[in-house]
Amino acid sequence: MPKSQKIAVIVPCYKVEKYILPLLEKIPSLVDCIYCVDDACPNGTGKLVERECQDPRVRVLFHSNNLGVGGTVKTGYRAAFEEGNDIGVKIDGDGQMDAALIPRFVDPLLKGECDYTKGNRFYSLDDTKGMPVIRLFGNAVLSFFSKLSTGYWNLFDPTNGYTAIHLSLLKALQLDKVSNRYFFESDMLFRLGINRCVVKDVIMRANYGSERSNLKILKIFVPFLWGHFRNFNKRLFYNYYLRDFQVASIEFLLGPVLLIAGTAYAVYQWNVALETGISATAGTVMIGALPIIIGMQLILSALGFDLQNIPKTPLHLAMREQFAEDDTSTQTAEGEKDG
Repeated sequence: MPKSQKIAVIVPCYKVEKYILPLLEKIPSLVDCIYCVDDACPNGTGKLVERECQDPRVRVLFHSNNLGVGGTVKTGYRAAFEEGNDIGVKIDGDGQMDAALIPRFVDPLLKGECDYTKGNRFYSLDDTKGMPVIRLFGNAVLSFFSKLSTGYWNLFDPTNGYTAIHLSLLKALQLDKVSNRYFFESDMLFRLGINRCVVKDVIMRANYGSERSNLKILKIFVPFLWGHFRNFNKRLFYNYYLRDFQVASIEFLLGPVLLIAGTAYAVYQWNVALETGISATAGTVMIGALPIIIGMQLILSALGFDLQNIPKTPLHLAMREQFAEDDTSTQTAEGEKDG
């Protein structure tokens, strides 16, 4: 695999003192820097790494207060970018993610095929046999709502924390606005989506060992649904009304209005018929049914357009070309000034 860009790995460290050292030993040599971010761990995982790890690539960063997994990854991203790295890979410190897969995550970025890669544990049915049913169901539901809120209809497993990003995108993504807690991965996809970044799924197998995941589906289900609802409305406004306006913009606007109005009218007439005992006429039924049918058709048509509107040109390549043009213009202007 040709490599001309620096690769950094970010490892959140919170109560993973049993697993962190074996994980660090498995990180392949193509990685240039490793940032272990101690998120105010009460068990002193960061101090353990400083004391026991001899890998010169490893640097330990400490939080004075617990910021959550999102805040931890953002600290690692910023440090990696400021120190000249081009690609940042996030891998958990609990040993459930195979470090040997790192080349598979960074290869599409090195080739310029995408801006961001993420793991997908659900591609093979055999890989899901060891997962709890509640996790399978919850992930399926959350994946559907993630498709709505992010616009990435081609992706699955949105809460997967095995990711890689081209660090040049950090400024465009407004990292400060991304969630600090468990909604981080889903919120990152939303930010990537409104910036038209190309995201690719990477097939992987999770290693479910003795370490229990801190992610409780029932606990985070409602907050996740609210987050996706909020992001869905933001995405529609940004992509279909603020930055562009097209037929789908009208369909997204009129479809729900007609559906709600038709349903409300039909319910009202139904109640009237129950109270009076007089059946509604065919014309009355059609007045309620027609807006419902048209509204549903408009919504489906708009979603069909949205499905085809997935980004296809990596943003970091366009940004690199723009930076090159700006540098050339600056050098030309300085040359003319000197002359």
